[in-house]
Amino acid sequence: MSKVNVLVVDDASFIRDLVKKCLRNYFPGMQIEDAVNGKKAQAILAREPFDLVLCDWEMPEMSGLELLTWCREQDNLKGMPFVMVTSRGDKENVVQAIQAGVSGYVSKPFTNEQLITKVKQALHKVGKLDAVMNTANTKTSSAFGNDSLNALTGGKAVVVAPTAPAPAAATAPSRGLLNSPPVKAPVAAAAAGGGRGQGQLRLPNGIQQCVIKALSLKEALLVVKRADTLPQVLDSAVLDLEQGDNAETARLNGYLHAIVAHEPKPDSEWLQLTFRFVDQDAQKLDYISRLIARGTAQKHFVPGA
Repeated sequence: MSKVNVLVVDDASFIRDLVKKCLRNYFPGMQIEDAVNGKKAQAILAREPFDLVLCDWEMPEMSGLELLTWCREQDNLKGMPFVMVTSRGDKENVVQAIQAGVSGYVSKPFTNEQLITKVKQALHKVGKLDAVMNTANTKTSSAFGNDSLNALTGGKAVVVAPTAPAPAAATAPSRGLLNSPPVKAPVAAAAAGGGRGQGQLRLPNGIQQCVIKALSLKEALLVVKRADTLPQVLDSAVLDLEQGDNAETARLNGYLHAIVAHEPKPDSEWLQLTFRFVDQDAQKLDYISRLIARGTAQKHFVPGA
């Protein structure tokens, strides 16, 4: 039986691991390699054949769009399925990718089912689906969990106990973080609709407005209102930030590193999320740096000690 080879391209190791784990759970016979950016992927594609590429858009050295354009210029890669896995879901970006010859599109954050569906569609078009479906695991529940936690842990439960936030006056702010004054839950609710220090968190199960309580180059501390479906630790997510007089917007890819109750009770109406960034793109890191620097001059923020 012929093997199906897939190349996963993303500058974030967390996303690469997430995608590979999901594929291996559903397609045990699939051969999977990965690359940290378009340049590395280009070198790999030049020396060995692949049946499918799953690629991020925004990466250092060579973007996913540049890699796609190069692939379509190569005689041996013109017909190879190429699926974009990215937070760039705006109409103009989708049109740009289609014009460059993209085979499919998966928007971050994605569920495992959405990813598998796109992979199956791409492989079916080139007659490669049967080769992997014959060895596919009949127990697909672990691959089809709605959260990234299932994909990484194989379905093992992770319990996050609600904890009370430490009193602001007794806790020194983390070094390198830009902290806001303590935010009471009703105030957070009123502020979540817009204004400085606000954002929009896109999770696999929906979109939530959030208040940015603290920000560093590695992570953001967010406060969100509790919804019917609780977010999960290790959920992949996208944080949309809009700051400045020109309403500059950045989409930051990441995952939920920690979740605690914002109030000292199990039915807390508010949750505090630690959102870890996974982007290594220099432009995004520069944006976060400028956002932190700009925040020191805004009354909404006060510098951390």
